[in-house]
Amino acid sequence: MPKAAYQPAKASPVVRNRSAFTIRLWSVRHSKFLEKIYLALAAVFLKLHPLWNFIGYSRAEKPVMLVEKAVKTLLFDCRMCGQCALSDTGMSCPMNCPKSLRNGPCGGVRPNGNCEVEPDMPCVWVEAWRGAQEMKSSDNILKVQPPVDHSLKGTSSWLRVTSDEAARKQTENEGVK
Repeated sequence: MPKAAYQPAKASPVVRNRSAFTIRLWSVRHSKFLEKIYLALAAVFLKLHPLWNFIGYSRAEKPVMLVEKAVKTLLFDCRMCGQCALSDTGMSCPMNCPKSLRNGPCGGVRPNGNCEVEPDMPCVWVEAWRGAQEMKSSDNILKVQPPVDHSLKGTSSWLRVTSDEAARKQTENEGVK
């Protein structure tokens, strides 16, 4: 039987089980702890820069991306956009927003803090603000995120951040000499 065009009020055409948000919400509540892990992991990856350079970042991409995807999908319901903003958005992935907004809520946040598109889902940005307030780098949520570069979808943001930071440090060191 075909579905009618009529959609009753207070019913979302998108239905997700509340349990889908449980781990994501846990991650936001523990953003301070996860920030420490993130910073430690970033430091380790930066120390491994000579290895990544020797192997070749492109060769390391697939195995690193598989590990990154497993971890971030479990903890953050990650979409692997390739331009991770978790450390700036209170460990709440902005790509989980049905509208894919990367710089704050749309204005359609319900009075209970849930999404206007998916009424059973907590607004990603309400959660981002909560998580950011717990983090040492709480002001990062105020940074304007660049638009999504869809060509990076499915790539490792861990390696990209490492490569960018290594290049920044090298430029900094050359400027000092």
